[in-house]
Amino acid sequence: MRVSPERIQKVKTGPYTKGPVVYWMSRDQRIFHNWALLHAQDLALDMDRELRILFCLAPGFLGAGFRQYDFMLKGLQECFTQARELNIPFDLICGEPEISVPSYLDNLKPAFLVMDFDPLRIKRDWQKKVLDNSRVSACLVDAHNIVPVWTASSKQEYAARTIRPRIHKKLAQFLEPVPEVAVQKKNTIDFPNKPDFYQHIPTHAGKPVDWIKPGTAAGLKQLDLFLAKRISSYSGYRNDPNREVLSDLSPYLHFGQICSQTVALEVQKNIDIHPEDKDAFLEEIIIRKELADNFCHFNPDYDNFHGLPQWGQKTLNKHRIDPRPYLYSLEDLESSSTHDALWNAAQQEMIVRGKMHGYMRMYWAKKILEWTRTPEEAISWAVYLNDKYELDGRDPNGYTGILWSMGGLHDRPWKERQIFGTVRYMSYEGCKRKFNINEYIEKWNNPGRRS
Repeated sequence: MRVSPERIQKVKTGPYTKGPVVYWMSRDQRIFHNWALLHAQDLALDMDRELRILFCLAPGFLGAGFRQYDFMLKGLQECFTQARELNIPFDLICGEPEISVPSYLDNLKPAFLVMDFDPLRIKRDWQKKVLDNSRVSACLVDAHNIVPVWTASSKQEYAARTIRPRIHKKLAQFLEPVPEVAVQKKNTIDFPNKPDFYQHIPTHAGKPVDWIKPGTAAGLKQLDLFLAKRISSYSGYRNDPNREVLSDLSPYLHFGQICSQTVALEVQKNIDIHPEDKDAFLEEIIIRKELADNFCHFNPDYDNFHGLPQWGQKTLNKHRIDPRPYLYSLEDLESSSTHDALWNAAQQEMIVRGKMHGYMRMYWAKKILEWTRTPEEAISWAVYLNDKYELDGRDPNGYTGILWSMGGLHDRPWKERQIFGTVRYMSYEGCKRKFNINEYIEKWNNPGRRS
């Protein structure tokens, strides 16, 4: 077996059939370096069955617009081509997954269904409804995390310091090269024609971005660029939004076009990277990323006030009636119409580029808390804006970051102050001490300076 049993959770036992093994691709949208696809292929070989890949294109997913669908669909076109080269049929269907997938499975009568692990409520609900309405054996494979979420911890971890030793203890076992998918013997089932990938998708919420190319091949090129030119400054300048030192890999990781396992292995084996830069980046790509999955997996309130730690809820409740120096509507925020030129620039970066710098995301979220009537409203609006405009929105990292910024998730109490209570505070003056805010403001509030 090429896939560790610890990566696999069997979730349903169904009747024995002579149909194919189906891999329902969802979170991990890649053909190579994909533990779930590998497990599906192993099952197909063991059962002497054919293997098919299914992708169900759900319209209107969590507020995503044409920008996000375009990035995803271009990656899926690459998957379709690569699958065909391996003699693996790739079926694209459109519609609500809880209806479309059972219908597909009923027609195909598969011997087994392999599904991606995903901690988001909507994905888990889809999977449950599909299994409730299908007579099929099925399992989940965590192909997204290096250490499978259910292996790293059996409970919600409350800080990076508590999950870090658990993950480090397992890294030697799980941080290994991912085997290649084998060419499948020619199927007796007809291969599908190339589908219309752009059928039934929304056209709102932003034009496609042109600064980043989608797909696995482009993601690996971006990784090479990061290792060659950027990581050497990562530990020193990753919090400066005027410096181009970040990896820009988050859209690829979000859509599963590349896997963090591949990224971590490439960083780990590169002897030219300074240990300080290597450690700082691996902390983000492994510990922080997998802590976010842990949170969303074990806490169904990951995107609202009730998901905050008790101390965070208590301190924000205590300061609910504090006067707000400014109050803005959602329309004010979305149109970058606040008194704060730095915040407006961050909002513009997100709207134009589809990816706000990580340090500015913290400032952006904290100011929304400061300028809205309630913490509930602040969290809701931040989730809405993040998911609508960010390429990597609708993601555990995004929800975790918002709750960290607004309510102390995975953090500790700090000095008490108005509105924030003991939640960590960020200020305009503090940013001014960290980097050249005028350069950042001029770039994103001046269309002629944008790149």
